[in-house]
Amino acid sequence: MRQNLQTAGRLRPVDLARRHGLSTQAVRNYEAAGILPAAGRTAHGYRTYAPLHADALGTFLALVPGHGHATATAIMRAVNRDESAEAFRLVDGSHAQLLEDRRTLDAVERALRDLGPGAVPAPDDGAGTGAMFVGPLAGKLGIRPATLRKWERAGIVTPRRDPRTGYRVYDAADVRDAALAHQLRWGGYGLERIAPLIAQVRAAGGPEPLAAALDDWHARLAARGRAMLAGAAELDAYLRERERPVRAQGTHRPQDHT
Repeated sequence: MRQNLQTAGRLRPVDLARRHGLSTQAVRNYEAAGILPAAGRTAHGYRTYAPLHADALGTFLALVPGHGHATATAIMRAVNRDESAEAFRLVDGSHAQLLEDRRTLDAVERALRDLGPGAVPAPDDGAGTGAMFVGPLAGKLGIRPATLRKWERAGIVTPRRDPRTGYRVYDAADVRDAALAHQLRWGGYGLERIAPLIAQVRAAGGPEPLAAALDDWHARLAARGRAMLAGAAELDAYLRERERPVRAQGTHRPQDHT
């Protein structure tokens, strides 16, 4: 809940820091990054903040869980430059990414439904029944052959070697595992998390062990969506506060210092 600091008057860096469990240096860093409006200065050069700065800090910290640090920083910079259209564009971008992540999760779940223990997800290209060489498989997935070799080093795929040519040959299970790994990478999973999941799929003869990971993925997407709603409420309140007449804020709006 947004705390009313309109009667607080002049605030010190420590006042903002304590409210959020931050260090005073973190508050100074946020100001230097443009997350907070520029601070006022006393006759002796000490920073002074106003309730508007406290609102800015609370807004930024509310935006981070849903948008990430970099995007939240860019949003606050745009708002503090009175470039609200740019801030809204950045917010829209985060929502678009969340929607894309949901679509990716749907794609993973569809892939899992289609890939049963006996499924053969790719046609024979001459390497054997349901098997593929590195080039055709990379092309099918829309990735580079070097990526498949990286996945091999991570233990995600285990291609055999053609005895005549020495080329890598990916059998039906490898093709399935590569397809699942590709979808999981799009979902934000690192190779260190994908490898044990694929190992479980391989040991079990199918993708059922991924159910828990998908439940976690659903939960993370839901948490991001909820965090975006909370951040939007704080951002709207901050925008409204900036739009108030200067005299009603009980302080002069800080000007940029060179």
